[in-house]
Amino acid sequence: MAKSREVFSSRWTLVIAALGMAIGTGNLWRFPRIAAQNGGGAFLIPWLIFLVLWSIPLLMTEFAIGKTTRRGPAAAIGKLIGKKYTWMGGFIAFCTIAIMFYYSVVAGWCMKYTWAAATGGLDEITGTAYWASFSKNPEQALLFHFLAITLSALIIFRGIKGGIEKATKLLIPGLFLLLVAGAVRVLTLPNAMQGLEFFFKPDWSALGHYKVWLEGLSQSAWSTGAGWGLVMTYAVYMREKEDVALNSCIAGFGNNSASVLAGIVIFPAVFALAPLLGLSPQEVLADTGPASTGLTFIWIPELFRTLPMPRLFMTGFFLALTIAAVSSLIAMLELAVRTLLDLGWQRKKATIFVWFAGFLLGAPSAVNLTFFQNQDWVWGVGLLVSGFFVAFTARKFGANQFRRQFINTEGNDLHVGKWYDFIITWLIPLEFAVLIIWWFYQAITSYHPDSWWDPLQPFSVGTCILQWGIVVLLFLFFNNKLYHKAID
Repeated sequence: MAKSREVFSSRWTLVIAALGMAIGTGNLWRFPRIAAQNGGGAFLIPWLIFLVLWSIPLLMTEFAIGKTTRRGPAAAIGKLIGKKYTWMGGFIAFCTIAIMFYYSVVAGWCMKYTWAAATGGLDEITGTAYWASFSKNPEQALLFHFLAITLSALIIFRGIKGGIEKATKLLIPGLFLLLVAGAVRVLTLPNAMQGLEFFFKPDWSALGHYKVWLEGLSQSAWSTGAGWGLVMTYAVYMREKEDVALNSCIAGFGNNSASVLAGIVIFPAVFALAPLLGLSPQEVLADTGPASTGLTFIWIPELFRTLPMPRLFMTGFFLALTIAAVSSLIAMLELAVRTLLDLGWQRKKATIFVWFAGFLLGAPSAVNLTFFQNQDWVWGVGLLVSGFFVAFTARKFGANQFRRQFINTEGNDLHVGKWYDFIITWLIPLEFAVLIIWWFYQAITSYHPDSWWDPLQPFSVGTCILQWGIVVLLFLFFNNKLYHKAID
């Protein structure tokens, strides 16, 4: 088993890498749409509450597990709570790796749109027409999927200091600068303040709807990367005296800050520019489009074309989106590579294998939107299971002992109290149960009420159960072999 000798050179580089992991297209793409559909400013309240009641405790747990075991999810969980639970770590790793396959496709879309914006390809054609043309050209989607995963693999190939550190030190400050510059520009537009008011002024009556709370929990769970195994992977490279609690808080609140910045760009822009096209802002914000592309890939080009120097503004937006996508994709590739390193592979060989497998297994999502949407549904909801398994690990070890032994270590700047024990032991399992029931209820009532069990339906409960079941059975079958290969 190959042990890691590399570590991040400082707390700053670790935190910025963790921010790169967490800040992705969900901040710029999903967050504004979900906030708009769930009360605007009112949505921010449950979203922030669940940052503390779901995301940060799980981030702390992942940081502590990775730092303590110096292994990726599969080997780490087996080492910490026993051989028979290794399959749980395997599921966590596979779930995120499965997301990597199609997330690379999304990163490719972002790169394609950045290129099109910079070269004038979006100057005249409508957003709907451009997306229709691009989505019907599988060769282009495949090419940009290849470019996205190749760029990320080249960074991973260079290791922690030479690759991930250098890349994220450039990408993440650049992302925040682009978002700040975008916010400064849109706030000068007429009616921009209406967008800010919608974003920050709560409609208190919306808090009486359970859906707002469930969406707030869902967005926090997915956006921060809590329970994905990615933080656990980066924590393998933490220095011995790093503060688990403080780093988790910085990563969590930093991710939310990026979402707020994105909202400050998107909402004023939509409220200022949508009326110029004869549209209501709410109509634009609510449009999901195919594969949830509505706001970002269809309406942003349409809206920004009404501005002076539209090419510059569109290029800046899609460049920020590309940076967010690639920084998260880097973390996903590193998780896959780390899993192979634990099994005794060398980094170069592991990276080449992950790059090739990622391109090959992501190709179906690149050329077929229905397959893409199915994988996004199955493994996006699967992340809730992963989060439960992370909490289960700390609970199985003993939440109180886990906190005292692995989180409140010597030299910590933040002391974590017994509230952590309650959240990990009781609240996160309850949140998981409520969320998984809600998402399955939506699938049954909204998508396939007569065939919710059918595994061939892209958004059915049956397709989740079948695909999760196959993965779980495979890891159970190879559980002992995986444990001994990674641990012995």
